[in-house]
Amino acid sequence: MNLKELKKLFVVGLLGLIAFSSQAFVLRDSVTVLEPAEKHVTEIELTIGLLATNHYLKIDLNDSISAVVFDNFLSSLDDNRTFFSKSDIDYFTKYKYQLDDDLKERNVDVAFQIFRIFRERANLRINYIQTLIDGGFDFTKEESIELSDEELPWASTDAEINERWRKLIKSQALSLKLSGKDEAGIKETLANRYERYRKGINQYNSDDVFQFFMNAVAETYDPHTNYFSPISSENFNINMNLSLEGIGARLTQSMDYTVINEVIAGGPAYKSKQLHKDDKIIGVAQGDEDYVDVIGWRLQDVVQLIRGPKGSKVRLQYLKHGEETIVKEVSIIREKINLEDESAKAEMIPISKGNKVYNLGVITIPSFYMNFEDARNGVPDYRSVSRDVQKLIEELQTQNVDGIMIDLRYNGGGALPEAINLTGLFIDQGPVVQVKHSNGRINVQRNRNAGVFYDGPLAVLVNRFSASASEIFSAAIQDYHRGIVIGETTFGKGTVQQMVSYNGMLPDFTERMGNLKLTLSKYYRVSGSSTQNIGVTPDIEFPSAFDAEEFGESSRPNALKWDQIVSSYYQPTQTITDEIIENLRSLYKEDLKVDVDLKNMQKDIAKMKANQERNELSLNLEERKAEQDKNTEESDLQKKLSESAGKIYQEYSTSEEDQKKLREDPYLKEGLRLLAELVK
Repeated sequence: MNLKELKKLFVVGLLGLIAFSSQAFVLRDSVTVLEPAEKHVTEIELTIGLLATNHYLKIDLNDSISAVVFDNFLSSLDDNRTFFSKSDIDYFTKYKYQLDDDLKERNVDVAFQIFRIFRERANLRINYIQTLIDGGFDFTKEESIELSDEELPWASTDAEINERWRKLIKSQALSLKLSGKDEAGIKETLANRYERYRKGINQYNSDDVFQFFMNAVAETYDPHTNYFSPISSENFNINMNLSLEGIGARLTQSMDYTVINEVIAGGPAYKSKQLHKDDKIIGVAQGDEDYVDVIGWRLQDVVQLIRGPKGSKVRLQYLKHGEETIVKEVSIIREKINLEDESAKAEMIPISKGNKVYNLGVITIPSFYMNFEDARNGVPDYRSVSRDVQKLIEELQTQNVDGIMIDLRYNGGGALPEAINLTGLFIDQGPVVQVKHSNGRINVQRNRNAGVFYDGPLAVLVNRFSASASEIFSAAIQDYHRGIVIGETTFGKGTVQQMVSYNGMLPDFTERMGNLKLTLSKYYRVSGSSTQNIGVTPDIEFPSAFDAEEFGESSRPNALKWDQIVSSYYQPTQTITDEIIENLRSLYKEDLKVDVDLKNMQKDIAKMKANQERNELSLNLEERKAEQDKNTEESDLQKKLSESAGKIYQEYSTSEEDQKKLREDPYLKEGLRLLAELVK
């Protein structure tokens, strides 16, 4: 992690730069003996074999890969360069080009040696943290902590790292004070936080260490290729169950943080529109009770806190991925997720333009779902997104719909066949997506249904969180010139993964082994361009709070690259022309100048980006509080401006309920304006 990312951690109290200390090391928890297990030899062989033969990339295990594995492994242990010193790194560097040879010999001794040193350093550093906590904090002093974009060097002296740590712990304490804690509460929270972290590190077992290292190997190939230890695999399954009754999110653990791995479509977290992949949960509160600080907690313990009966309230404090300088809060009512919550839904919103009212249908699709079991068993009316959308279109047509918008915001994908079938409702038979496999073979996936089910005006609304199957559908609609794509540039995930169970491969093996998720193939548009890394660029692009460098596939340094293959043969329609798109862009630019909500949203985005680019953060209580109050006042002012602009919406919708919906969702409102113009 470079210091640009590290600067976001200063404010919220992530485990950071730990100072050296000459104090005697006192071990307060029993330490697990760490040595490779015999089963790990078998797991190394399976991992290396699967990566070599089945991964999309054909990479030789050589010194270059060894160097990347080395860096990945150190980053997984000490991402912020907090525990190891420069002398430690100089010592480890002798192994940098040896790891490939060790893996070929099924040997991971070096990884365990490095981890044992890491654990020793962590215990020493946490001893020093407690002395800083005990000493208290002076928030009247005029000083700040630097937030530089340059990569942080490994600390070479005690004085250097001690000063970094003094400011960091003070910043953590100040954040807690601003959240309402008194001095005793601040000290207790920080002390408990780091004692939990100490306990967690001391309880890591050989499977944990093996996972850190083998995942460093797997992620050398791409960010979606991962190794999961047996307990991690179980936790993933536990969180599948959690998603069915709770907040509707799959959680994973990254060292001392509980991280959102996936937001389940239709669930409470999804409906909040606030929690997304890679956000970090740092506090959990039951109902209106006080928050429990969960930094440093084991994943299963955090899961137990978040779980609860249907209808009960849980509040979460979290750090937004890409905006981690601010602690955010969300209140969620737990509920049980069922297929109805996940399914597509439609509504009609009348929009006035000139002297005419246009009936515009909005079909919201949370995911590309499909009941595979019923489909395999030959159930004739099995549920799927394409079947549901077809029925919704029929219902809208009975209401004399003038145009339809497909809302794919926050849709992370799903079943590839459903992306093809959904596209087939709007285009005649022909190719929809191309899939290139690891052996180089290219499959053209086609819509084979003759005719077009809906041939009226069409818009597709996407955002940065639209990924995978959503990108396949929106890209096909765009390539066929069938409709206009509106919103933010999409995520850019154009790859396919499969989970492999090692015990499933070796059913007679008695010990529990891990799983490997690896990338098998890559998606391409019918035009031949990949969606990987670059996503789908809308015809009319809205401002986004999430830059590709901060959030998206391209933010991962080892993500597969964009490329292109030969175009498939397809026949675009003449529904959307360059002239139509230019006209809509001109109208949108005018709306940006006069629409209150769009202007407020642009201000919020600009403020967020300014916070991300700041070079220092005050450690003075009054200055930090003044900044917090200013942000609150600006937010309240924008809310009042938006509410006072109610009559603006009467021009676009006659229903008070619709006016409220459009006021709260400026991008939906603008998308419908443009769709109405397209109908016109």
